[in-house]
Order: sequence, then C-alpha cells, then structure tokens
Amino acid sequence: MVRKYLIKFLVKVFDALNKASQTNVYDNFREKYNIHPSFIFNGEGILMYGEGRIQIAENSYIGRLSLIQVSLEQQVVIGKNCSIGPFFKIWTQTSEVDSDFNIIDQIKPKLGSVIINDGVWIGANVLISPGVSVGNNTIIGANSVVTKDVPDNAIVGGIPAKIIKYKNI
Repeated sequence: MVRKYLIKFLVKVFDALNKASQTNVYDNFREKYNIHPSFIFNGEGILMYGEGRIQIAENSYIGRLSLIQVSLEQQVVIGKNCSIGPFFKIWTQTSEVDSDFNIIDQIKPKLGSVIINDGVWIGANVLISPGVSVGNNTIIGANSVVTKDVPDNAIVGGIPAKIIKYKNI
C-alpha cells in the first residue's frame, strides 16, 4: 500500500518537474523570438530554432511536438487567431530536389520565409515548405504538405496540398 502511494507521489513530482522544464523552454523562446504573450504552447515538445526571425501574433496556438525552423536571414510569421494542430512543421531551409544528393558539396539549398496570415486553421501533421505564404482565413487539412502559396479563404489538403474548395463567406 505504501509503495502505491510512493509511486503516485513520484509520478506527480516527475510531472511537475517536466512541466516546469517545458515552461522554461517556452519562456526562452519568448525571449529569443517575437512571440505575443497570448500565444499558447499547447503541449509538450514544441521546438523553435534557428538564427532567423520568428514573429507570432496574438490569440494563436500551436500543438504538441511541433517544430519551427528559421534560417539566418529568413523569417516565420504567424498571424493572429491561428490554430495549429500537433506534429506541425515549418522549414525555411531544405535542399533543392533537383540536386544530386550523391555529391554533398553540390546540394543546393532551398531558402524562403514562411508567412501564415490571420485566422488560419492548420490540422495535425502538416508540413509547410520554404517560401510559402498562407492566405487569411484558410484551412489546411491534416497530413498535408504545403509546397505552394495558399490564397485567402481556401481549403487545401493533400500531398502536395491542393485547393479543395473556397469558403462560402
């Protein structure tokens, strides 16, 4: 019986320490990048890194285990009122697909800032490639790979993401 209570106590202690550690990581992101105080890190394991600029507006959130990579001289901008699901990824640098990956010094980088405008809803497990702009009031369906700009009020999905329809507003 004592063992059962000890295990419960240790689990609570571990959870509290884990939450405090994660809060510290997220506070460091707020110091390094321009993240509005109302932005919510909605879960554990969210990672932001790179020497570029990240700017996130008010009333937005990002789900657990998401990643934002921003290269030097690039930026990631997320507008206000954006809802971003878990396992989301943004890359501002990758490799050009036309490179010969067998010759390391000839692999060409693909660079580009990523702009997500206001009121965007992004489902789980979405990847946004370098140089993409996502229009206002759009929806990106779960498991999509966004490789091209998305216009305002569009609903997109797939690999690569394509316009499914436009909102009736």
